[in-house]
Amino acid sequence: MERATDGHTGDMADSRNVLVAGASGFVGRRLVPALVEKGHEVRAMTRHPETYDGAGTPVRGDVSEPDSLTEPLAGVDVAYYLVHSLDAKDFEKKDAEAARTFGRLAKEAGVEQIVYLGGLGTDEQDLSPHLRSRREVERLLGEGGVPVTVLRAAIIVGHEGISWEITRQLVDKLPAMIAPRWVKTRTQPISLEDVVRYLVGVGGNPDAVGRVFEIGGPDQIDYLDMLRIASRVIKGHAPPIVPVPILSPRLSSYWLSLVTDVDTMTARNLVDSMDTEVLVTDDSVHDVVPGEPMSYEDAVRVAIDDRRKAGLD
Repeated sequence: MERATDGHTGDMADSRNVLVAGASGFVGRRLVPALVEKGHEVRAMTRHPETYDGAGTPVRGDVSEPDSLTEPLAGVDVAYYLVHSLDAKDFEKKDAEAARTFGRLAKEAGVEQIVYLGGLGTDEQDLSPHLRSRREVERLLGEGGVPVTVLRAAIIVGHEGISWEITRQLVDKLPAMIAPRWVKTRTQPISLEDVVRYLVGVGGNPDAVGRVFEIGGPDQIDYLDMLRIASRVIKGHAPPIVPVPILSPRLSSYWLSLVTDVDTMTARNLVDSMDTEVLVTDDSVHDVVPGEPMSYEDAVRVAIDDRRKAGLD
């Protein structure tokens, strides 16, 4: 499989002080070592630094506790914001308050750039609460005055990612499935490896400061094809899948939480977004961070391989 080359990517040319808020999360765990490898001084912000065993220097910080952010942000040049509250009923309110506070304190600390990983979708669409919240967070992070660079992505395919785990577990556990109507919605999945490459590439990059970029893999496919391709990679064949229009979002979320280990609240918030077609409409990120992203099938192979390396298969 072909991966992006290590040519010029617009990465931070000099060593900088970098903070990753959400360092112990799905994307953060991969981003921190990539930034360290580039020679940056990285603070890995987590609510439980005593249990953090990844790269970087662990620091305690909780975006819901303003006083806990002063020390982690001090002297930071670039701050990555990888925080959300999908598992909470009032996630929109929590995420809005946290983003506003983080942006304000980042300005007071002299941070030069905030990098945020948001969600694809246009403002003209009837966005779900989840995608609406992501869009609001973009705005509130910049309210304090620090330039924000936004990367908008759809489904991120990588070991331990919630959306990918739903796909993997459905394929793994069901020989055939009756699926909700949203399986016919098109999306543009992207590999975790490419997401990290883009995040590293825009940090400290003057061509990226204050801009919004859409990122995705080369495949624009529906969830039905995603399930079929994943099944062929994992099992060697695609299962029969029958879309059922009458399966409501609420029933869909119960179905997902029954078949997979994703909790009902997270499943519901994700399902609400799956009726919305989210595709890349602007590929200008390639001018700032060159390199061709891997295909969905290759991303699935990497995710499965990483799972095996973790001793889970």
